[in-house]
Amino acid sequence: MVKKKSAILLPLLVLLFLSLVTTASTAGTRAEAQSGDKIQELTVYIHALESKNGHTSMTADQIEWYEGAEADRIFAGRDPEAAAELGGTPDGYYIVNDSDSLTSYPVAGNAAVTMQIFDHTGKLEDLDISWNESITLQKLITEFAKTDIIDLSQSPFHITVQDGQVTSIVQQYTP
Repeated sequence: MVKKKSAILLPLLVLLFLSLVTTASTAGTRAEAQSGDKIQELTVYIHALESKNGHTSMTADQIEWYEGAEADRIFAGRDPEAAAELGGTPDGYYIVNDSDSLTSYPVAGNAAVTMQIFDHTGKLEDLDISWNESITLQKLITEFAKTDIIDLSQSPFHITVQDGQVTSIVQQYTP
């Protein structure tokens, strides 16, 4: 009888020990996943970019950006007649914007800004692509307010949000 109890007790103790180790490991993983280091990569249309009292905020509409074969697949699924007629997306990209809800994001003062095209001189004839041009956040705010040569609110932007703040803003060129 003693042998039977130890034969049952030993596996139960091993299972109990393993369950405690597994539970402890899971709790540690959850805490790490919920830390403040979350990074989001989003594509948005910027509706407003304002700086007040040394703090900059962005109001944006999140969109879905697709390129290449994936863009053609999404386009065909959403508009099969046009996709069949054109043979795919007209310019190799496709934007889905099913929601017009806006979100406000604080922008870090040292956010990196990368542009592809914007008004350098105030003359339409001087408008030209300058791939991956770094500018300051203040320059972006100034350029965003101008709409006579190019309206930057019509350009998609890829933003990085880290610890609740926008840390990177990259204009997506669209032909």
